Amino acid sequence: MSKIDFSNVDFETLIVHAGQEHDPAYGALATPIYQTSTFCFDTVEEGAAKFAKQIPGYHPVYSRSGNPTTRAFELKCAAMEGGEDAVATASGMGAVGSVMLAFLKTGDHIIFDDSVYGGTNFVAESNLPPLGIEVSRVDTANIEALKAAIRPNTKIVYFETPNNPMIKVTDVAAVKAAVGPDIRVVVDATFAPPPIQHVLKLGADIVLHSITKYINGHGDALGGVVVGSAADMGVIRANCMTKINGCPPSPFNSYLVLRGMKTLAVRMEKHCANAMEIAKYLQANPYVKTVYYPGLESDPSHELACKQMENGMFGGMVSFELNDDVKGLSSFEAGKKLLNNLTIPAIAVSLGDPDTLIEHPASMTHAGVAPEARLAAGITDGLVRLSVGLESAKDLIADFERAFAAI
Repeated sequence: MSKIDFSNVDFETLIVHAGQEHDPAYGALATPIYQTSTFCFDTVEEGAAKFAKQIPGYHPVYSRSGNPTTRAFELKCAAMEGGEDAVATASGMGAVGSVMLAFLKTGDHIIFDDSVYGGTNFVAESNLPPLGIEVSRVDTANIEALKAAIRPNTKIVYFETPNNPMIKVTDVAAVKAAVGPDIRVVVDATFAPPPIQHVLKLGADIVLHSITKYINGHGDALGGVVVGSAADMGVIRANCMTKINGCPPSPFNSYLVLRGMKTLAVRMEKHCANAMEIAKYLQANPYVKTVYYPGLESDPSHELACKQMENGMFGGMVSFELNDDVKGLSSFEAGKKLLNNLTIPAIAVSLGDPDTLIEHPASMTHAGVAPEARLAAGITDGLVRLSVGLESAKDLIADFERAFAAI
């Protein structure tokens, strides 16, 4: 038990210390990597008691069901989000799939936002319907449209805020008020983790993250996490993450994420500051038609973002669309030339790394989304998504200037 009262400290202190105690065996400051597939018992009686959950201890079968390194990671995430408990998974999609299988069955109905990550979109369009689960798609930022989509068998409303790749902010409190207590509001907050926003405090029932992104923050480990009530997390852990999905993170990846999370507060501050500078630069660029960043006063989500996002931070993700005629090129062709001429940003589909990453959603992350659905969500062929890293904003802007000149 920690000596620190985490309910009474700032986020910077919480994220360094929560979930991690000095190793009881040797006093190590860093949480050890318990790289083991299973756990031993001193006696048959002890093993039987742990199987029956009569005495505490890690699940006696495999690290799949529980591991000390991963448990420290889960406890830190629960404290970070203000949830009762958390379940770690091997990837962000492991988190998504575990939530779906835990709380949906044949005959149930789920409402997805009209624009979500491509992998999640695949779950909505290809995985759930064959299981007899009804799926609807609406703009969850449109509360009246959301209300109209609710059915007697609706069990979950699922959205990202900000969403991928349009950086649209959805009002979490308004959604929960609209759907009521019997429908779970599940929010993917990968694009804006704490300390930018705390969606459970806004009314969400469950929050999930692709840990691969900002929370790990170093581009070297896959992972996911789900946070919510102890009861809901118990269902996910017992029935889905450990059983039908079997998708726990490796202890080594849990160790890497614990290490990465200690710098989350300072990293997010720099990501957000850089993103604001880049967004302002792009907004003033004559080749750019539209910039999507909730920190800009011109952005449709700005007013809500100022209310829902915290500490004057609006995230590190910026999307933008080039003009339809850039030096005689279509926005799509101009975008390809722009990306190919940049020297600092890497062309990659992940995000939240120290390195700035840039990608073309229509041909990469959202290539599997039907063209008409992409366009309906605003994802044009000329849209570019930028994950602003920790480099010098001055250097990034100079690089963009060179790349635009080379189109």
